[in-house]
Amino acid sequence: MIERISGLLLETWSNSICVDVHGVGYEIEIPTSLLTKLPKIGEKVTLFTYLVIREDAHILFGFDNQQDRVIFKSLMKTNGIGIRTALSILSNMTVKEIISAITLQDTSILTKIPGIGQKTAERLILEMRDKIKSSHIEDNFCESGKKTDIIEAMTSLGYSSKEIMSIINLLPDQLTLPETIKYALRLLNKS
Repeated sequence: MIERISGLLLETWSNSICVDVHGVGYEIEIPTSLLTKLPKIGEKVTLFTYLVIREDAHILFGFDNQQDRVIFKSLMKTNGIGIRTALSILSNMTVKEIISAITLQDTSILTKIPGIGQKTAERLILEMRDKIKSSHIEDNFCESGKKTDIIEAMTSLGYSSKEIMSIINLLPDQLTLPETIKYALRLLNKS
């Protein structure tokens, strides 16, 4: 396994880059959302990687942080989601958005991604929800596990996932759960 690659960025294409590491150029496939975060050509770049070995190819995938790589690995192990679809999901959504969509069980967000239909979105939610809970992925990606409780509370009060997502990042971390829910309700009532 190649854990990480550091080197000079040689070229960028629509969904991959070439990184020079001591004279060897590695082609690395990346989420398209990462293209805007890359340094300029000729500057140093560091990516967390995941190597997929197939009968006909070795494909190296790169991510700007370990969280993206962990979610990529979990996504591609989901029934019906291959490496291309997992990469497409990460190209169109942040890890927080993916976890929120799964936590809220909101298939409408997931079906906006090319290659994800209603049934695939439902399966993704069902399988990833269990993976998130069992491996505590959620705790690693959210500022606190409290956000999940807030999302569930707001959903049970009848607020839509769109309304909840519009205020979730505006909530202060230092408040207790009941105080945060009250604060969220005030924000939602102002909108």
